[in-house]
Amino acid sequence: MTEATSEKQSILAGVIDKFAPREGVGETNIPSLFFIHHTSTYGPVRGVYKPSVCIIVQGEKEILLGQERLLYGPNHYLVASVDLPVSGQILEASASAPYLAMKLEFTPAEILEVMKEAAIQIVSGEDPKRGMYVNEIEAPILDVAVRLASLLEKPEDIPVLAPLVKKEILYRLLQGKHGSALAQMAVQGSYTQRIRDVIDHIRNHYDQSFRIEELAEIAGMSVSTLHRHFREVTAMSPIQFQKQIRLQEARHLLLYDDADTTDAALQVGYESVSQFSREYARMFGFPPRRDINRLKEDWM
Repeated sequence: MTEATSEKQSILAGVIDKFAPREGVGETNIPSLFFIHHTSTYGPVRGVYKPSVCIIVQGEKEILLGQERLLYGPNHYLVASVDLPVSGQILEASASAPYLAMKLEFTPAEILEVMKEAAIQIVSGEDPKRGMYVNEIEAPILDVAVRLASLLEKPEDIPVLAPLVKKEILYRLLQGKHGSALAQMAVQGSYTQRIRDVIDHIRNHYDQSFRIEELAEIAGMSVSTLHRHFREVTAMSPIQFQKQIRLQEARHLLLYDDADTTDAALQVGYESVSQFSREYARMFGFPPRRDINRLKEDWM
């Protein structure tokens, strides 16, 4: 890490610490920009990553995507180009050196707009890339991240400058080593965009059974091609993807809506409560009720 990079990270850490003094994930006055602040190790926590870039300036985090392990810290940034169910765990954090990070969410339309303005094209028929990746932090990306976060110091500048600075961040990401993976998610007709359509369908209908042929029709692919490309983008099969979404939604119902195990199982699409309980325990480490009681005790 160069002295200039270290200095920029210190500036960014100071802004995050100032505008996100509380524990956890906090919204900022800049649309789609979030700050994360943890004073102790945390997790593993399961959730769905939306398309976004996450930059850590202090601490270390591990993401599990399917069976893949992505480890990143201040020397890296992480990009999710599609909605992905993951497990995340903060590995390094303390009261004296808290975990500090910023997360900027974006949409396919925003990526496509930047691509058009910069005349960025992708190779037609190129195989899809993994929908989440870690890359070494580059000075231009860190520089523009500092400028975006620093707009919080002058809120009157946010409406005009924040959209422009966000465009610059997306441009830098598209110019990076894995930029094609990000570009493909936005281009109509690309393999990744067609897999994104399938992901959206599963997310919107996770509580319903589906035939793999239906998903292949949505993607405009053969069944075997869909399986191959879906696994390449998400690191899991469509059925595994749906199961993770179902179980995460069930946990939310149990934890925040006080649903009982049977109601939660039925609401997310399980016909067998016993099967639901087995798969829930396999994913979260404990049977449903025991898991929820444990989480509530941790909060007290």
